[in-house]
Amino acid sequence: MSVFRERVLEKVRREMEDVERRLSGVKHKIAVLSVKGGVGKSFVTANLALALAEEGKRVGVFDADIHGPSIPRALGMVNSPILSSEEGLAPAEGPLGVKVVSIGLMIPGEEAAVIWRGPLKTAYMRQVLARVHWGELDYLLVDLPPGTGDEQLTVAQLVKGLDGLLLVTIPSTLSERIVSKAGEFASKLGLRVLGVIENMSYFRCPDTGKVYYLFGKGGGEKLSREIKAPLLARIPIDPRIAETMDRGEPLILKHPESKASAEIRSVARYLIKEVEG
Repeated sequence: MSVFRERVLEKVRREMEDVERRLSGVKHKIAVLSVKGGVGKSFVTANLALALAEEGKRVGVFDADIHGPSIPRALGMVNSPILSSEEGLAPAEGPLGVKVVSIGLMIPGEEAAVIWRGPLKTAYMRQVLARVHWGELDYLLVDLPPGTGDEQLTVAQLVKGLDGLLLVTIPSTLSERIVSKAGEFASKLGLRVLGVIENMSYFRCPDTGKVYYLFGKGGGEKLSREIKAPLLARIPIDPRIAETMDRGEPLILKHPESKASAEIRSVARYLIKEVEG
């Protein structure tokens, strides 16, 4: 083995040890995955973090979506800085004290494109997680990008002691088929699927009360049966979700009375009961 290769491997080993040390103060770690894009995974992650914080939990979010980071916008933190200190990188602090680390807070503007190949993405996540000073947290949510490739494998390998995965889907058969790949991903890596969240389940007309299933019906239930994990929530279509995401005003804080907010709070309470025993 060449001297250069030995030095690289030693550097990687040290960084992985640093990651484990940095995460030692985090009690519970949960990754949020969809495999399919466009199902509202980041909306769920951001609002679930706030729902956990409302329950008195100390919460952090690691945005592992390098090419399309949405957490800063979802939490109204686009201009929040990640600062360097003697202890390492200090996460930006969002609503209800939620700590956030995202490449979206490290690049110059939301329009900037990150054009990286797999090895560079893996190195970025390893080096960032090795430097972030999370402190003591009850929950760390990891917002994963769509797919089952580099980023997902890297998180599974780096974040030791994951309590499990939350899978986000929409009711369509297409989404159910694609997201079902996450069940196989979890099985092969020995990860637990904590539950399924069906987003965009239905639309209830405010004038008549009639329910319309715009993206089909039953996809979340079918997925939960297939992978033998509970269906935790059916979040309705609500125009205010898109509005609050665009404005950086989390739905759960802006419209706490909404059915969508209630569904997300029910997931938070389930997780607390499930992972804390």
